[in-house]
Amino acid sequence: MNLYLMRHANAGVSRGNPTLDAKRALIKEGKDQCILMAQVLSAFKAQIDVIVSSPLKRSLQTAQFVGTEIGYDGKVEISPALGLDADFPVFLQMLSKYADREGVLVVGHNPNLFQFLGRLITGNGGASIRMRKASIARVDMERHPPMLRWLIDPRMARSLYVTTAKKSRPKTSRK
Repeated sequence: MNLYLMRHANAGVSRGNPTLDAKRALIKEGKDQCILMAQVLSAFKAQIDVIVSSPLKRSLQTAQFVGTEIGYDGKVEISPALGLDADFPVFLQMLSKYADREGVLVVGHNPNLFQFLGRLITGNGGASIRMRKASIARVDMERHPPMLRWLIDPRMARSLYVTTAKKSRPKTSRK
């Protein structure tokens, strides 16, 4: 299985009240990040068989926007194993339900996601990996321990698109 861990896109400033914060929606920049990161998944020809999201609105919106952009026609599944208070054993139990799938995209929150990623690839959580908003990490779960194949955030994706767009233009001569 290829596991794609995605942190939710930009939802503005967090709110002090946990009930209100759970309902915080994506801002325009967050929606743009979703489109950009979906283009990254498409460029890598990522096979996504199932999308699983945290129950919080910003994660669910991120999952839905990315799913729509990559042509995912299934329903986004919701799992508390990706919520703010999720722990690693529950996360692994949730992943085991999808062991027969080729590609699984999970959308959640920091610090859980980067801690889960660190524990997956080291076995003990020794890796400290930064996941910016809307970043995606691809982990090859067939390897033991699982192997981090790549980690891309929107800043990197934007700079890659700008670099390749400039170089792909044909040169014209003026004679």
